[in-house]
Amino acid sequence: MKARLNRLSLCGFGAFAVLMSAGVASGQSSGGPAQPLIAGAALAYILICALAAYIYVALALQTIATKTMTANAWLAWIPIANVVLMLNVAKKPLWWFLLFLIPVVNIVVSIMVWMAVAEARQKPNWWGILTIVPVVNLVVPGYLAWSD
Repeated sequence: MKARLNRLSLCGFGAFAVLMSAGVASGQSSGGPAQPLIAGAALAYILICALAAYIYVALALQTIATKTMTANAWLAWIPIANVVLMLNVAKKPLWWFLLFLIPVVNIVVSIMVWMAVAEARQKPNWWGILTIVPVVNLVVPGYLAWSD
């Protein structure tokens, strides 16, 4: 149990592991008064982190669109329209949106679009390749948006 908890903590899921281990350590397999509370707290934590990441990426994309003089920068806040905005910033055809719907192809297309967004901001295009690196992909939109 302790080794599993340490591994999860190293992966960045420390708070989630602590919340979920309370039910495992007490030997409860199902039910119990604390189980729904722990699951609710874990869900709230995940939703707050997801909301913070969405706000960060939307703000960065809006700033990138503003700096590249792309029309309708406010589309960065609308979930599907932000892909269309990225395609406009990258100067790619709008039919590429369909490529984002194909499971493995969307990874390649996403990298190509982020490379073109980096070039639109006069940055090296290898910044787009960094979007496949797990933690670095959070830095890329901010760097492209707020670096001069």
